[in-house]
Amino acid sequence: MESFELVPDDALMLVLEHIPGTRPPLTGAHRWHALIEATAPIGAPDPAEALGRVMAAAIAANIVEDATIAANEAQADALWRLREGISEAERIDGVAAKHDVSVPVSAMPEFIRSARIDVEQAFPGVRVIAFGHLGDGNVHFNVRAPAGADGVAWLAGPGAAASRMVHDLATAAGGSISAEHGIGQTKLAEYARLAGPVRLAAQRAIKAALDPRGIMNPGKLIPR
Repeated sequence: MESFELVPDDALMLVLEHIPGTRPPLTGAHRWHALIEATAPIGAPDPAEALGRVMAAAIAANIVEDATIAANEAQADALWRLREGISEAERIDGVAAKHDVSVPVSAMPEFIRSARIDVEQAFPGVRVIAFGHLGDGNVHFNVRAPAGADGVAWLAGPGAAASRMVHDLATAAGGSISAEHGIGQTKLAEYARLAGPVRLAAQRAIKAALDPRGIMNPGKLIPR
């Protein structure tokens, strides 16, 4: 298995609305979708056959409602366009506080369920869209601003508070505030708030030993 991507219905609807040339992957409405990519070495059996058997068994057991398997590269590209178009569709649709968090895979279902409820109750009018690389415990947990909100003001006020809450919830679930995009500069303050003095002191000591002049990517990862 190369990929296991989570696509909620509200994210799919944004893509279908804003990204030209996209179409629903299945008939009917489904709250959650999973995009699975499986590969096999040259000469090995086609993984589509095994995946088809797994999907058929899951449908029979009422675990999965419906499924489709790409028959060629064009169909596979069309399915991937639905996943890869989410961020673009979000930008077109409006402002969101975006988060790249991770939690253990076993904790992911409960995290998405409970964190969404907590955030939407704490910040009336927002909508949470959680999507991404479920297979490795990484989720883009984005909090969309209320309709009609001033984007700049919302991001600086309620949006920043929502980000702190998301980071607290991810940390409490045994996860990280940065799954794949790093700390960089934008998350320095949050990392300093959550990492704790012992970890920060150790990182500063390692940094000083390896980079005594502070010329290696200065101002990133380690708060001053």
